[in-house]
Amino acid sequence: MTLSEGELSRLFRVRKTLMEMLSDRGYLVGDFEINMSKYEFLQKYGENMKREDLVLQKAKRNNSSDQIYVFFPEEPKVGVKTMKTYTERMKKEDVFQAILIVQQNLTPFARTCISEISTKFHLEVFQCHSYSLGGCTSVICFIGVALKFIILPICCCVAWLMLLDRNLWCGISKMPGSHMGLPSPRHGQKAVKRRELPRIQITDPIARYYGLKRGQVVKIIRPSETAGRYVTYRYVV
Repeated sequence: MTLSEGELSRLFRVRKTLMEMLSDRGYLVGDFEINMSKYEFLQKYGENMKREDLVLQKAKRNNSSDQIYVFFPEEPKVGVKTMKTYTERMKKEDVFQAILIVQQNLTPFARTCISEISTKFHLEVFQCHSYSLGGCTSVICFIGVALKFIILPICCCVAWLMLLDRNLWCGISKMPGSHMGLPSPRHGQKAVKRRELPRIQITDPIARYYGLKRGQVVKIIRPSETAGRYVTYRYVV
């Protein structure tokens, strides 16, 4: 089935946004992939492309074994059969994370399937459509430039994980850290537990863009007219 001009344009925008998102998540993505023009996109995949031709597999910049798939199911409404096909492929290649770009909501059985396999496979589902957020047009539930904070997951380092299991020190937005903004303990300071931090919902567009998971703590850096930058932390729930 030949895709319409509108669908080709939509898939081009979706792919571009995906490349930006994967790069922001720390995956190895080339500038040429992000900056690919629509003409180059059509040259690469052809005007008679299928959605499944756009499947991606990327690895983290600092860990080639940490990989992710991006699937583009052909059927409008994805069911259990397709989910099993994807997970079998992932299992065979030792890939345990994937993004599904779907055209419609999953069937109830497919949603149940994702829940049942969540202990082994982490699957994120985005519906392919455009909408406006914060004055910027985005694609597949992604944020616009105006709301794109610099977010650094703290849980990507073992030393930080160990610290977060115990506590966080107060005054973290003011105190320079000993490693990438992590606060250093000081005598007499009161400990702050993760659950006492301000929260961010896992369904928040920012959390979805960066693939945050429940229990993580993230550092958010915003521009500040007075201080140059403003740093705060959020606990993902």
